[in-house]
Amino acid sequence: MTDITLTSQRIPKSPYPSIERALPALAYPALLLVFALFFLAPLGFHGLWIPDETRYAQAAQEMLHGGNWVAPHFMGLRYFEKPAGGYWLIALGQALLGDNLFGARIASALTSAATAALIFLLARKLWNDTWKTWTAGLLYMSFGLAAGQAGYANIDPQLTLWITLGLVACWYALEGVNARERWSGWGLLGVACAMGFMTKGFLAWLLPVIVVAPYALLHKRWREVLKGGPLAILLAILLSLPWAIAVSRREADFWQFFFWNEHIRRFAGSNAQHAAPIWFFIPLLFAGALPWALLVVPSLRRSWRERSERRSAYLALWFAMPFLFFSLSKGKLPTYILPCFVPLALLMANTLVDKLRQRDLLALRGNGLLNLMLGSFALLGLGVVQAVHPVYLHQPLQIALAVLVCLTWVLCGLAQWLRPSRYWLAPALGLWVLIALLPAAMPSSVVDNKMPDQFIARHLDALKASRSLLSNELGAASALAWRLNRSDVTLLDVTGELQYGLAYPDASDRRITTQEVQAWLARHIANGPVGIVLSLSGKEGGTPPSWIPPGSQVFRENNLLIVISRTAPAP
Repeated sequence: MTDITLTSQRIPKSPYPSIERALPALAYPALLLVFALFFLAPLGFHGLWIPDETRYAQAAQEMLHGGNWVAPHFMGLRYFEKPAGGYWLIALGQALLGDNLFGARIASALTSAATAALIFLLARKLWNDTWKTWTAGLLYMSFGLAAGQAGYANIDPQLTLWITLGLVACWYALEGVNARERWSGWGLLGVACAMGFMTKGFLAWLLPVIVVAPYALLHKRWREVLKGGPLAILLAILLSLPWAIAVSRREADFWQFFFWNEHIRRFAGSNAQHAAPIWFFIPLLFAGALPWALLVVPSLRRSWRERSERRSAYLALWFAMPFLFFSLSKGKLPTYILPCFVPLALLMANTLVDKLRQRDLLALRGNGLLNLMLGSFALLGLGVVQAVHPVYLHQPLQIALAVLVCLTWVLCGLAQWLRPSRYWLAPALGLWVLIALLPAAMPSSVVDNKMPDQFIARHLDALKASRSLLSNELGAASALAWRLNRSDVTLLDVTGELQYGLAYPDASDRRITTQEVQAWLARHIANGPVGIVLSLSGKEGGTPPSWIPPGSQVFRENNLLIVISRTAPAP
């Protein structure tokens, strides 16, 4: 079989010989420095965002300290929206680095880095071109969606890693130069599908199929699929089966809920969670591709023109089929299309480097101008808002960081616009500064409302003495549970995503209503202090509720209230 992976189109004489000579020695260490400085260093400098980060951090912490690695629980309640595997790496991070912000987020950072490494591997296999290989990794690491998720405690970077591993393995399986490469590819596909399945479910099996099947038919690789596909299927089943059996034995209702609620209803149900129109992901594609948004269309258009060429066809199907699948789904979240940014980075690198070599700089100039305008609008908007309705009050450091983020974006866009051949990668720096500094630049109102664990951390000593805990907001409740390493927070007038877990008879005492709160307080204060975290958002005037017992210790930041009660409320 012809080794098309090593047969590349002739590379024209480069107008950048010094850059290309320096790439092997300097480029990869530079990206490692970028990863350490802009991705790893900021992980512990801002609070957990609600609702996702507090949920994943707390559920993983509970798994780590409770010893139940099979059936996920969230704040002590059954939580079957995801399999257990997605929490394993987050729990491992907290086991190695502690129950802290860095430990909760390190899994996302490292799996994102591993995805970039797989992009390097595949790009080298596809083009045998150092500049394209390095650029593909750089582009993925500087896509807004991918870079943002790398510092966010969640499972989407993990799923993206397993999907990427599976589809890189598929390329080796279908187009490998020898039997060893092809059989190794099928074996790795089985491992990737198993890990993806235990991370987010049957989606990890479906996505490789909808990419590989049309590719195999169009390019006559179906014999390879029939030969090696059964090995991948067998390995995926064998590796997944022990956990699948264990969770079924421990929680008999897991598979019924997980399959019907998280797959069938979310994809096709009329009441699907996070329902959105079919075009939902189109604007998000360009937003997630910032600061490279204007290169999306030229890259996809080129892949269509070159669809008869196997490399372009495979990457185009890898992008298009998952994007179409998620667009057809009733339920949608922006992070669903994160796996699509891997082939986009490869297609874009191929187009970008060729444009640079051919001195075709129009798209790059336009991209720089777009970033210049976006940064300028952000800077202008910040100034207008601060002048008319200040959001930063006595926060000189935060407003300075916000201005620095906007100015960096402006200057990077300006550099690419004016000198696209020399400063073509400048927008990446703007994006990296943004993801590193913007969370720390948030005004206190945002921090207290969206990162409540920071407010809780400042009053942790007072809360540690509480025998009972109460909260009326799920994000604040999970932040409280994570900070105290306790899962026994009682919920006041809230169910949210815990509706299923609260429906079990053994969870009947985990939720109360406002009408029951005084009796609940009287009963629990008799056993010791009660710690309460309340969100006053949406309450009339943000007024604290009248049922708070007199003499309670009260702390307030914006719409968040911490109450330590030691005496029962008046009857």
